[in-house]
Amino acid sequence: MMLTTAPETRLSLAKAAARAVARLTSTEKSDALHAIADALVVRSEEALAANAEDVARGRDNGIGESLIDRLTLTPERVGALAAATRDVAALPDPVGEVVRGQRLANGIRLEQIRVPFGVVGAIYEARPNVTVDIAALALRSGNAVVLRGGSAAKSSNMVLVDIMRGALEGVGVTPEAIQTVDDFGRDGARALMHGRGLIDVLVPRGSANLIETVVTESTVPVIETGAGNVHVVLDVTAPDDWAVDITVNSKTHRPSVCNSAESVLVVRDAAERLVPKVARALQEAGVTIHGDDEVQRLAADVVPATEDDWATEYLSLDIAMKVVDTLDEAIEHIDRYSTHHTETIVTTDSRSADRFLAEVDSAAVYVNTSTRFTDGGEYGFGAEVGISTQKLHARGPMGLPELTSTKWIGRGAGQIRP
Repeated sequence: MMLTTAPETRLSLAKAAARAVARLTSTEKSDALHAIADALVVRSEEALAANAEDVARGRDNGIGESLIDRLTLTPERVGALAAATRDVAALPDPVGEVVRGQRLANGIRLEQIRVPFGVVGAIYEARPNVTVDIAALALRSGNAVVLRGGSAAKSSNMVLVDIMRGALEGVGVTPEAIQTVDDFGRDGARALMHGRGLIDVLVPRGSANLIETVVTESTVPVIETGAGNVHVVLDVTAPDDWAVDITVNSKTHRPSVCNSAESVLVVRDAAERLVPKVARALQEAGVTIHGDDEVQRLAADVVPATEDDWATEYLSLDIAMKVVDTLDEAIEHIDRYSTHHTETIVTTDSRSADRFLAEVDSAAVYVNTSTRFTDGGEYGFGAEVGISTQKLHARGPMGLPELTSTKWIGRGAGQIRP
C-alpha cells in the first residue's frame, strides 16, 4: 500500500475507486472475490503469522479470553473466510434489481432500482474475520470500503488488506477499492466518523462503548449494530430436552459472540421441573449461573444475581437466570433489559409462540431454536456486515441488499409537465 500523510487521503482514494467498482459487471465482481479467496489460501501462513503476533500481544495486554477468541485465526478459520468469500461471489448481485416500478398516465416508465452506497466505512475491534467479510460484501454490492479494525488486530488486518488489494490488482480491479486507516490509529477512526462527503455509510461492530462512540460522534450516516443481551424463555410447556439443548447451545456454542444467550427466564409453573435440569446441564458445560432467589433454591452452586446481571452482556461462560410468574412478565423483562438483538422461546403452545413472535421487539425472534442462528452465514448471506439492532433501512443480519441504496430512473419520450 502506498503511504499517505493523512487518513482523509485514503478516504478520497476510496471515493474515486467507488465509481470504478460501480461500473464492474456482476461477473467481474465475482471473479475479483474468487481471486481474493484464492489469495487467502495461498498466503494463509502469512496471515496466521501476523495473527500470532496480535494474539501474543493481546494476551500480554490482558484483553480477556472472549476477545482473544474473536481475535484468533486458525487454518480452519482462514479456510472458512475463503469459503465465505466464494459464497458471497455466488450470491445474486443486488445492483440493478428493480424494487418497484410503474408507468405513469403520461407514458413515463418509472423504476426504483438498487444501487451501491459508494463508500462503506467500518469500525470494529479484534475481529480480523470482519476485515474480509465486509470487504467481500462491499465489493459484491458494488462499493468501495474503508476499514478501521483496531489496534488489537493491527498486524492481522494489515496483511489481510494487503492480500485482498493484491488479488484485486491481479484481476485488473483497482486496489484502491479496499482501504485501511488502521495505521493512523484514533485519527483514522475520527476521519471515518467525520468523513461526510467521502464516507456514505458507517458500520460499527464491537463493544457497546465503541458502538455508542460511533453513533454519537459521527457526522456520516451510521447503521447501528448492537450489543447482544440475548434471552432464552422457557415456557410452561417447554419439553425438557428442548429446554436443555437449546439453552446450552445458545450459551456455550461460542460464548464470546453477540448472539450467545446471556439470560434465561423460566415461567414459574415450569420452574420446579426445568431449573434443576437446565442449571445442571449449564454447569456441566462450565457455565456459572447468576440466579435469583428461586433459582438459588432450586439449583446448587448458583451465584446470587444482582440488578446489573439482568443487563449484562457477559460474552463468557456466565449466564443470568430468573423465575418469572408469567409469559407477560418474561416479555416485560425482555423489553426492559434486552438490547433488542435476539430472543427465543421454548414452548409447544402455539398461542404463547405467536404472542412471543408478535410482542417481542428484537431484530431476530425465534421459537424452539437456538439464538446462535442469528448470523449472516446461517441466513444464507455468505457473510454479514453486522447485525443491525436499529429499525431504519436494515435490521438483523446485514447482507448484500443492506449495502445498497436505491434511486429512481425514468424513461420518457419527450414528456413535459403541464
